[in-house]
Amino acid sequence: MFKGKGPSGFGYGSSAEDVTHGLDLTGRTILLTGSNSGIGNETLRVLAKRGAHVIAAARTVQKAQAACDGVVGETTAVACELSEPASVQACAAEVVALGLPLDAIICNAGIMALPKLNQQHGYELQFFTNHIGHFILVTSLLDSLADNGRVVVVSSGAHNNAPPEGIQFDNLSGERGYNPWANYGQSKLANLLFANELAKRLSGTGKTANSLHPGVIHTNLARSMNPIARVALSIGGPLVLKSVGEGAATQCYLAVNPGVEGVSGKYFADCNESRPSSHGRDEAMAAKLWEVSEKIATEVAA
Repeated sequence: MFKGKGPSGFGYGSSAEDVTHGLDLTGRTILLTGSNSGIGNETLRVLAKRGAHVIAAARTVQKAQAACDGVVGETTAVACELSEPASVQACAAEVVALGLPLDAIICNAGIMALPKLNQQHGYELQFFTNHIGHFILVTSLLDSLADNGRVVVVSSGAHNNAPPEGIQFDNLSGERGYNPWANYGQSKLANLLFANELAKRLSGTGKTANSLHPGVIHTNLARSMNPIARVALSIGGPLVLKSVGEGAATQCYLAVNPGVEGVSGKYFADCNESRPSSHGRDEAMAAKLWEVSEKIATEVAA
């Protein structure tokens, strides 16, 4: 709406239907988290429409099945409550048991701007759900990733709003000061850094990992925002927000479009490569986050 198309041939106003137009995804298997609402549900609809077998994950199998029942195509419903390591591990085991190579894993689910500090296993809930949950899921499934499989991690332009030091490794509990947007930004920075470090670790394998900003979309993700912020978002909605179809475009593009084949370790917005914050380019921070995440994953699985 506001910007033209970029080098990819797509741009701000491109939809998930646009970036997958003409593609036959028959035979491909894609795991998608957060499949039951918002841009996740649109991603499910479009990829299934194009012929992909979509393993649709949601917090409960009932929600996942309802999402699957609402689209046309081959789907499998699985439960994956990202804030519960046991649920994430059970989901991974169920996916492995299907015996199908994963052509893509789309880490789409998330929570945003919780008004008050919430914790899970002693860690701030947005960081734990948005990052650690997906970290456990993806690392548990790397052996199931196809030889040219793609990991697509939904970050956000909100990663620019992370604390000044980036990831607060000494305050992952959130107890030493909590701010809804700064902590959300930290979780989205973690998503971006995870994709970058994963790309480095996958280098030379043919497998790729990228992150993205989907744009600002009025979806159920805003359910946790305070009422005033929600009203402001609603008033400005038609003028400043992407449609759900436009919001789902970049993750669909990264998951299946041939134009990004072999591209790894990049951050995208509007279906084109974009430049993240300086923290988002910090390789040392990404490496440290991976180490810390491994320790947390081991700790919470005990």
